[in-house]
Amino acid sequence: MNRYEEGLKLIEESCGNGKDNVIGLATVALELTSDGKPRPCIRDVDAYYEDGVFYVSTWGKSNKMQQIAQNNEVAFAVNFEGISGKGIGENLGWVLDPKNADIRMKLRKAFSDWYDDANDEKNENCVILAIRITRVVIFREHGAVYYHLDLVNKKEIQDKN
Repeated sequence: MNRYEEGLKLIEESCGNGKDNVIGLATVALELTSDGKPRPCIRDVDAYYEDGVFYVSTWGKSNKMQQIAQNNEVAFAVNFEGISGKGIGENLGWVLDPKNADIRMKLRKAFSDWYDDANDEKNENCVILAIRITRVVIFREHGAVYYHLDLVNKKEIQDKN
């Protein structure tokens, strides 16, 4: 197993297997700073992980979804797991759209303790956000071991940006 595969295995062990992960999700706010620069915006969300993608059930008209519609570049950090990175946010649409049936069932299972309380599935603004990881950093042993992965090109990278 090479280091890229080792890193993927660590992500799966930390975030996979139907776990409800809390991640910090950063987007670029729609309004600029007073000097015209982009303003970051971050919030914690519950996310289900599978095959390089975090899935989030959310409100389609939320600030995060409006921000992602304008700039789909996002950043994330998995709370307390030593995993952070960059990705592309994509609105997959209404949770009850037949194309979302498989992932919807996985979300309902992972978030079973609170899903029905937090989501109004009958409303078409109840959507699924996919966060497709492009780059990820995994650190272990208080930073003594690092993995820098490029999930687009499926390799470990030396460029740490």
